[in-house]
Amino acid sequence: MYLYSFQFDSTLGKFVGFNEYGRNLAESWNNSTIVHEERAVMDWFCKGNAEILDYSISDKSVQPKVKLSSVTRAGDRHLAVLMCSAYEFYPPHIKVSWLRDGKLMTSEITSTMEMADGDWYYQIHSELEYSPKSGEKISCMVEHASFNKPMFYDWDPSLPESERNKIAIGASGLVLGIIIAAAGLIYYKKKSTGQWR
Repeated sequence: MYLYSFQFDSTLGKFVGFNEYGRNLAESWNNSTIVHEERAVMDWFCKGNAEILDYSISDKSVQPKVKLSSVTRAGDRHLAVLMCSAYEFYPPHIKVSWLRDGKLMTSEITSTMEMADGDWYYQIHSELEYSPKSGEKISCMVEHASFNKPMFYDWDPSLPESERNKIAIGASGLVLGIIIAAAGLIYYKKKSTGQWR
């Protein structure tokens, strides 16, 4: 209980208490030489290492992993919603834009969310709501420090691989079911006519 009653606040440059006991301790420590020692440690160790750390990561960059997907919304079947997501990139500054047949789209973008992952990486999600037209090309353009030039990700309106796999598995199951049913029917007919005894 008394261990966490006060702490050194580097912003204020002195000890601060959290309760009456902590405030008394903080006042006592602030009037002693300990506060000067803590300030010296902060200046020497913390600030020096912060500069080294900042220098060692400031020129680093990690390319985003980009995924373009279709999102289903309840209620509106006339509008299509696409989401362009970029994951695990650094530094945090990134620009995500949408293009229709090579022309920049602005009014159809419904939301853009940027988030920190908590591990020095970042992610961003941008949604586009539009009325699909036959033959048009929708692209997500991503600009980031890790790229030499903007990267374009084109939307492929065909079924995603996971959906194609589900259809293939379902069709295979149907064919197998028909074969087993036909074999059972043939066996039943031959057994009932007495050909097999």
